[in-house]
Amino acid sequence: MELLERGARCGGALETIRRDGFVIETGADSFLSEKTSAAELARRLGLGAELIPTREIYGKTFVVRAGRLVEVPAGFMMLATAHFGPVFLSPLFSPLGKLRMALEPFIAARTSGDDESLESFVTRRLGREVLDRVAQALAGGIYTADPKRLSTTATIPRFVEMERRHGSLFKGMRAAERARASKGPEVSGARWSLFQSFRNGMATLPETIAARLGGSIRTGAEVIAMSPTADGWRLALAGGGSIDADAVICAAPAYAAARIVSPLEPAAAKLLGGISYASAATVNLTFRESDFEGPPRAFGFVVPAIEHRRIIAASFSSFKFEGRAPAGAILARAFIGGELHREMMNLGDDEMIAAVRDEFRALLGVTAAPGITVVRRWPDAMPQYDVGHLARVAEIERLVAPIPAFAIAGAAYRGVGSPDCVRSGEAAADTIFAKLSTPK
Repeated sequence: MELLERGARCGGALETIRRDGFVIETGADSFLSEKTSAAELARRLGLGAELIPTREIYGKTFVVRAGRLVEVPAGFMMLATAHFGPVFLSPLFSPLGKLRMALEPFIAARTSGDDESLESFVTRRLGREVLDRVAQALAGGIYTADPKRLSTTATIPRFVEMERRHGSLFKGMRAAERARASKGPEVSGARWSLFQSFRNGMATLPETIAARLGGSIRTGAEVIAMSPTADGWRLALAGGGSIDADAVICAAPAYAAARIVSPLEPAAAKLLGGISYASAATVNLTFRESDFEGPPRAFGFVVPAIEHRRIIAASFSSFKFEGRAPAGAILARAFIGGELHREMMNLGDDEMIAAVRDEFRALLGVTAAPGITVVRRWPDAMPQYDVGHLARVAEIERLVAPIPAFAIAGAAYRGVGSPDCVRSGEAAADTIFAKLSTPK
């Protein structure tokens, strides 16, 4: 087996910088614990003891409203709640916005099974204010996407199913709450938090895999084309030369996969090329706790687009996870760019740092210069799950299925998180083993 990596290192958006007692994540900093593929892989690699939960004592999230941080109401998850009480007491929504939310249980369920945009779904069920104030910002923090285009079935299927099954998100949330309560504490046992990471950062996972694979990895090896041979495939490399392989799993971004697949299955290549991508950047900053008048003891905050600010979200890594910063220090990071703020990617690194400092000064009152600063750009790194995405993926999978000893995998298809990518890779490997074991 040989792994061909276009970049200089393995891991993609899982990159950790360990410096002066800080554990700095330049890409993904955690993964959903309810999606078990990543944690199960970690345990198979002997990393079970390295998994850590979030620090729930600081498990608050804020939203920027009118230039200040407002806490997301207790029990509010992404775009819905099982309890209206905290919502009614929150300054996050206007009286009319709260009234519109209260009408949600009485809004008729949609009968069509067609996919729908996040904007359409949220405004139809909960009103424009929930979209503008919370849903767009939270979805933007995950997918860096435009809610007018973002597919609900591909990104929030749980809520789509709630409407279908219960006729209401509120009723669906209440039913889920009752189901959890019925299990009882004696059944649930020790509970992990919603997110997990690794004691020494997310790069622990790809680093461990790379160490296991050893000399099987070739970095700086970009595949630009593939052609059939009598025994399998010949892969052409960007720098010249080629590699012969019995089978191929293509885990490249969809736009790169489209170029590779084009001579073999033009229709699949066209669909792959139709999956668009957004660019984003992270800016990590270190501070002393004394630099803050009152340290923001929370996981972070999101910034709705209607606030017209230059960052889309920020998180406080040293509050979110244990061991991310030395005693007396704070590690924070901001997110820049995305589909709705493409112009921010034109800034230089110093300009990005200055923009984040301006926002931290306005929103957090921090005027001190940061200690360490790390800017990491992720060009064309976030696949955009537009309306109809799952139907597009199903057709791509149908078209590439007959290609012998070939499979696709990656974040472009059925989930952008680490567990989704692990599951996608494992499914592709199963496909290849099945194809190779089938008599010709």
